[in-house]
Amino acid sequence: MKFWKWMPVLMLSLPGSAWALCSTVPTTPVAFGSLSSIALRTTPQLSSTVNAGLSCTGSLLSLLTNNDHFYATITSSQSGLLGPTGDIIGYTLYGNNSTSYPITRGVQFDFARNGIIDALGLLGSVVPKTAPIYLRTTIGSNVAAGVYTETLSIFWEWNYCWGIGVGSLCLGRDISSGTTPLTVNLTVANDCTITAPNISFGSAPVISAFTAVTGQTINLACTKGSAYTVGLDDGQQPVGIGGRRRMVSGGNFLAYDIFKGAGTTRWGSVGSARRASSDAEINPGNGQGTGSQIFNYNAKIYTDQTTPPAGTYKDSVILDVGF
Repeated sequence: MKFWKWMPVLMLSLPGSAWALCSTVPTTPVAFGSLSSIALRTTPQLSSTVNAGLSCTGSLLSLLTNNDHFYATITSSQSGLLGPTGDIIGYTLYGNNSTSYPITRGVQFDFARNGIIDALGLLGSVVPKTAPIYLRTTIGSNVAAGVYTETLSIFWEWNYCWGIGVGSLCLGRDISSGTTPLTVNLTVANDCTITAPNISFGSAPVISAFTAVTGQTINLACTKGSAYTVGLDDGQQPVGIGGRRRMVSGGNFLAYDIFKGAGTTRWGSVGSARRASSDAEINPGNGQGTGSQIFNYNAKIYTDQTTPPAGTYKDSVILDVGF
């Protein structure tokens, strides 16, 4: 005959114990958004992702030691963001939101060093948290308009004490790895810098004494590869649509106009009255990004009008660039 006796089993929770677990997860893409080609070329642009593929949860009660590490090795088949015409936009990756900890492609970057993991609180919360990565474009990229993309491969490796017991005893180590892709994208928009000096006819006692203004130029530096047109509107008080432009002083008018190059064809804002980038006197063709294209023009006061009363006559003409 056998006798059975049930014995209670008591599981003790040691005071001061803690645990943490990490894993690779799908990333959140990085989007720089839409940027002017000029802003991209002249000013570093910043972006980031809150989730670079490493997720941890737990509540470690002590900071990571020199024996612990969280390596990220970032690689790609490209050297930066690739655009539709083959242009490349360079950028640098960082381990935090400063430029103090740049990440070199193909080289292990340890998020456990410099207190980055601790500062993020990745192992100090029962709510899962993910590791962010920060990005900053390098200035000087002279590129065409379009959508630029790159897919990074991030290989995460970690080895750390997952639980701390009484007397700071490590209860075990979490050692694992995983790879996850991260997509980065940026849209470049067409833009121009414009240099357009004021026109001054000087002064004269009668209409016939005014001389034409010659040798004037408008300089444009537009996005690399962009075909565009340049228009000059009819000013503030024209005679009809596409008619003569007029300067005004009080209730009096002085008619004048602006003409293409050294000729007599009026420079306007609609249809064939505009000027194409291929029509520039210097560097004709599509935009060059950093190089100026120069459009010559001349201006004159019409002599077939009655001399108006003395005064300072002014007008304002809007220049527009269409892509």
